[in-house]
Amino acid sequence: MAHTFHRTQSAGPVTRAAASLGGFVGRVTAWNEARRTRNALSRLSTHELEDIGLIRGDIDRIAERRF
Repeated sequence: MAHTFHRTQSAGPVTRAAASLGGFVGRVTAWNEARRTRNALSRLSTHELEDIGLIRGDIDRIAERRF
């Protein structure tokens, strides 16, 4: 007869810290992507923005969608 044992303990402090750090890194990465998108779109001329179906007022909305 085989016996199996299951751990029922909650995540330890190291696991929680790693998850928290991972969440933080994810938020910083998302913020940086939004910043880069906003900067790239801001460098486009009004005509170039129109070519891709945007107006200058759309830039913040588009960039924040990722953050």
